[in-house]
Amino acid sequence: MASDVQARVAAIRRNFFSLRKINCLASYIGSGQTVILQPIPPFRCVSMLQVQGVFKSYATAQGPLAVLRGADLQLDQGGSLALMGESGSGKSTLLHLVAGLDSVDKGSIEVAGQRLDQMNEAQLANWRRTEIGLVFQQFNLIGSLKVEDNLAFQARLAGRYQPEWQAELTERLGLGALLKRYPEQLSGGQQQRVAIGRALASRPALLLADEPTGNLDEATSDEVLQLLLDLLADSTTSLLMVTHSPRVAARLQRQAVLHLGRLVSEGGR
Repeated sequence: MASDVQARVAAIRRNFFSLRKINCLASYIGSGQTVILQPIPPFRCVSMLQVQGVFKSYATAQGPLAVLRGADLQLDQGGSLALMGESGSGKSTLLHLVAGLDSVDKGSIEVAGQRLDQMNEAQLANWRRTEIGLVFQQFNLIGSLKVEDNLAFQARLAGRYQPEWQAELTERLGLGALLKRYPEQLSGGQQQRVAIGRALASRPALLLADEPTGNLDEATSDEVLQLLLDLLADSTTSLLMVTHSPRVAARLQRQAVLHLGRLVSEGGR
């Protein structure tokens, strides 16, 4: 009976999260199986990411190359946004700036209330370990580590390893039979599932994904993307994804297009 109630509570929580990402406490009271949901705190939209007037250029033999020219972007807590645009439009550059891997020339980036330009390198490194999850097109798993250790790597580094959460990730990503294997023994789809689990194991505030399905066939891409979105639906983690695929972008809550270093259009579903 308890497991049935837990399943019902989980389903209700998913509905709340998917509708407006309300963080609720579910309580099971008595044998009548009454479920009470109490918003904690009262609902309000919380901004996870604010990109304001960001400029970025790089030195070349021909002179400065302007990549971002006043980019603006906003993403709420628990929201998902697909960033699209032609090659060279500045998508990956913006993602790297949001991850604190590079610095802006002008403008500001704020994640969960923290201005990245006001942090030193040590603070940025610690912030990336604890608040950011990264998923890449090339998987970037550690070849010398088994799947179970790759999954736990980021969480252990951040001091946030939780065996129960790792077990849940393992089950929901279908990795239980693969834990003792090494990355080279996995298919592309399996490797990307491990990469997603690793990125979410520390429960980051913001997940950044750079073409996460770019190396997968269409069927595997759909499967991996659905697993990712299902996991995010139960959390307040925000997702910013770079993709060239309109089909993939349509699965996210919002879609934005960068052109010549500026956000030129945005849509949603």
